[in-house]
Amino acid sequence: MIKIFLSCVALLSCLFFSNNVHAQQATNPIIFADVPDMSMIRVGKNYYMSSTTMHMNPGVPIMKSTDLVNWKLINYAYETLADIPELNLTEGQNTYGKGSWASSLRFHKGMYYVTTFAQTTGETYIFKTKDIEKGNWQRVSFKPSLHDHSLFFDDDGKVYLIYDADRLKIVELNDDLTGVKQGVPERVLIENAHAPAGKEMGLGAEGSQLFKVNGKYYLFNICAPRGGMRTVIIHRADNINGPWEGKVGLQDRGIAQGGLISTPDGRWFSYLFRDFGAVGRVPYLVPVKWEDGWPVLGENGKVPKTLDLPASKGLIPNLVASDEFNRKKGQAALPLVWQWNHNPDNSLWSVTERKGFLRLKAGRVDTDFLQARNTLTQRTIGPTSSASVSLDVSKMKDGDFAGFSAFQKEYGSVGVKIDAGQKSIVMITTDNDKPVEVKRIPLDEDQIYFRIDCDFTGMNDEANNLYALNGKDEASFFYSLDGKVWKPIGRPLKMRYRIPHFMGYRFALFNYATKNTGGYVDFDFFHITDTIQR
Repeated sequence: MIKIFLSCVALLSCLFFSNNVHAQQATNPIIFADVPDMSMIRVGKNYYMSSTTMHMNPGVPIMKSTDLVNWKLINYAYETLADIPELNLTEGQNTYGKGSWASSLRFHKGMYYVTTFAQTTGETYIFKTKDIEKGNWQRVSFKPSLHDHSLFFDDDGKVYLIYDADRLKIVELNDDLTGVKQGVPERVLIENAHAPAGKEMGLGAEGSQLFKVNGKYYLFNICAPRGGMRTVIIHRADNINGPWEGKVGLQDRGIAQGGLISTPDGRWFSYLFRDFGAVGRVPYLVPVKWEDGWPVLGENGKVPKTLDLPASKGLIPNLVASDEFNRKKGQAALPLVWQWNHNPDNSLWSVTERKGFLRLKAGRVDTDFLQARNTLTQRTIGPTSSASVSLDVSKMKDGDFAGFSAFQKEYGSVGVKIDAGQKSIVMITTDNDKPVEVKRIPLDEDQIYFRIDCDFTGMNDEANNLYALNGKDEASFFYSLDGKVWKPIGRPLKMRYRIPHFMGYRFALFNYATKNTGGYVDFDFFHITDTIQR
């Protein structure tokens, strides 16, 4: 009997130990939020990563980690890209899904560099700083806009940009990195870079990232065979001028586009991302081993669920965060987790005019939420997230609409509208790209609370087809008169990742006028959690 008891204790101990070890391991995706087009470096024991936020400002977010799993926003490359109608949401123009795209992050001789490009301006941008965490970036730009480029410092002192799609090209930069080197024409690096994946392509090879390991050059690209999944293509060469040989690096559930990173103890990983429904494009880490001079990605060609890395501590407050809008002396007006939709008009918002509140002023007349300026956003996160706001609507004017949105091209909003002097709680959804009022409730109070629950559960994590994920992707809308008792309003929004915006859904605070300017609302707080009230 004693032996049986001891055996049971031993078994339970093993199970506990096994589960505890599993709980302490990282799991894929490592960031369940929209962080696409990553570029990553390690400097000493610190890792740094840049990503794409396109039409959001400030732009090109920089994140830091000490373990490859837990990342914190630490900087942006720029506040605004340019002062033009498309970026300002003026003259009926916008730059949804454009702005700045895939960046390249590098460290060379004590200087950090991040480069990007923008179809909106037709330019390529190079930013540099000696202090990636606190320093301002020095900026230069030049034409043309070099698509999906990779910045590369070679051992002989030459600096290159590798860019374009399928017919990959290379240009040499001048010594001060202010433009393409005169007298050195661009040349084709690799013809038909997709070739290792087949002949018929739905997406040609792009997203270049170039690395040099043990004297060999390795070029990573993404492509997609027609009707097939996103695929990692790897080319290697002994000389940057070639010849290059290529092979398929990974074909698993569309996890692709990225590159290589090493740890201080000599391990290697590939950082990649995956289109994952309405939450956006989410990062994965893939173990890498080296065989015959090639990086071999995954375990038996598959991306593992668990990783021999520390577990995630959650995305709150390092990637998204609650905000009481209280600012101490010397603090930034807005923490880095916030981004404006397009360029803000800084004369029309404040966190100082009323202490402890974010004030959004209606400075012009708009008829379309997607064209209204000064919409302030944070990412949604998966598998679930819920956010709530409190706002004072006492200073709104007739025709104003202010509130809270699940923001993408097909958005849903809950807010307060004033028509003919009557305040109403209104829920809006989008049908066939047009806003539709679903519910209207008269409102007498000046203080109102709104909440949005986002449910990204139910994803088929094993699906190889981008369109077979079949997650719930649902946003539900609520209001409260006291911040305690919540009532649903309208109907849930079926969230859809739409290419015109090319971005995962965001929580968005907004206020705009449809008749008269001069009104304003005061947001008392923004609270976010990774759970949903059931």
